[in-house]
Amino acid sequence: MTVLVTGATGTVGSRVVAALAAADEPVRAAARDPDAARESLDADAVVTFDFEKPETWGDALDGVDRLFLVRPPQLSRVGAITDFVDAAERVGVDTVVVLSVLGAEKNPLLPHRRIERHVEGTGLDWTFVRASFFMQNFLEEHREEVRDGVLFVPAGEGETSFVDARDVADVAAAALTEPGHAGRAYDVTCPEALTYDEVAAVFSDVLGRPVTDANPSLPEFVWETYRRGTPLGKVLVMSAIYTTARFGLAGRVTDDVRDVLGRSPVDFPTFVKDHANDFAVERSPAPSNSRN
Repeated sequence: MTVLVTGATGTVGSRVVAALAAADEPVRAAARDPDAARESLDADAVVTFDFEKPETWGDALDGVDRLFLVRPPQLSRVGAITDFVDAAERVGVDTVVVLSVLGAEKNPLLPHRRIERHVEGTGLDWTFVRASFFMQNFLEEHREEVRDGVLFVPAGEGETSFVDARDVADVAAAALTEPGHAGRAYDVTCPEALTYDEVAAVFSDVLGRPVTDANPSLPEFVWETYRRGTPLGKVLVMSAIYTTARFGLAGRVTDDVRDVLGRSPVDFPTFVKDHANDFAVERSPAPSNSRN
């Protein structure tokens, strides 16, 4: 039988595919662009898939008994995902692991929680993997800021319990392949919560050059980030996330990674060390002193 991984080219989905392949689990990657996915993923099969195109569901679900479910950030209509969950149950899928967010159970308006509640009402064996703020966001959203030496995040003095996407993927892979995880919700975080001043200090220490936290106000962040070319919708989502940290609501730390995997989660200094080359400052070549 096969595991279907939705969001297979994403931050967590790609790592779930890799973890399952490393464990010799039959894995099928679902992607809107299968040709691009085949080039980057080590999956047994890659299929065309789109939550909003039910005609793609049949081939994706054929012979599948386990499902890793990821809500695409750009998909606002929860019904497309819940309809797919129902279709998966009808064709014989028996286990679903849902990627969710830390604190989802406290906010019934979140699309993640609405998906969780629907899954709870099915006959599927379910596990929720509720992830904190991904460390990988520093690579995807703040890499140039780190290279320039100034983080521009409106989180004030609030702490955030970051998490490495590799840990999230390993917890999800365990829930997909091991017994004993049905009906469980795992809150996946790193070992300690950090302020962004402390994050900047870690970058400075590991990279060997100064990185500071500008700590802008929320209006400053919105205006400057929008001025840099970030779409307004994304700016507002980022603002909401950082406001949660600013109000002290993002700092909860758990032992769930250790409980599931039997090891400590990746801490922030280790993440920065592992990606030091990605944060390295690109230097121009020295001018030549030779004369023609």
